[in-house]
Amino acid sequence: MPQARRDGGFTLIELLVVIVILGSLVGLAVLSTGNTSSSREIRDEAQRVATLISLMADEAVLDSREYGLRFDRDGYRVMHYDEADARWRDVGDREAHQVPEWMRLELELDGTPLQLVAPVKREDDPAGLSNDEDRERRRAPRVQPQLLILSSGEVSPFTLTLSDQRPGGSRWTVSSDGFRMPRAEPVETRR
Repeated sequence: MPQARRDGGFTLIELLVVIVILGSLVGLAVLSTGNTSSSREIRDEAQRVATLISLMADEAVLDSREYGLRFDRDGYRVMHYDEADARWRDVGDREAHQVPEWMRLELELDGTPLQLVAPVKREDDPAGLSNDEDRERRRAPRVQPQLLILSSGEVSPFTLTLSDQRPGGSRWTVSSDGFRMPRAEPVETRR
């Protein structure tokens, strides 16, 4: 009995097996991309904060001006010290930088963890002149930064931890001993 000769094509079963394998691989890639995307966002945010502090330190020295960062649960804002008014003010017209709602910020100054809450309005600001603008200014909340960037080139010793609050989320830190510029590192490799 002669053997049947097979042409060079694939059978339907072979094609279905390949399609199922490819579909499974694509599904795994899509599922793992979600976690990688948030890890990338945390890394990018940590590097953004480290770069911002480095740039502000350079600008503080060049302009002989004091800068600061105010952190809360939702983000952070850049401030400068207004010597004429003797108070901290937001830099420019920019609003505070907001982080995604799944990201949490935790700040330690010189090894002491801080509770990040919204600033409280204070009524005991020093009196100014008696016009309406000064009365309004006295009623405005006196907000001060937690992290100082001084015109001498010094930075408050700090550790800022950025973490993904979802299960399996990653964590990055931005830290400085006060003399060196801050570095962003994943928590696993930080020493």
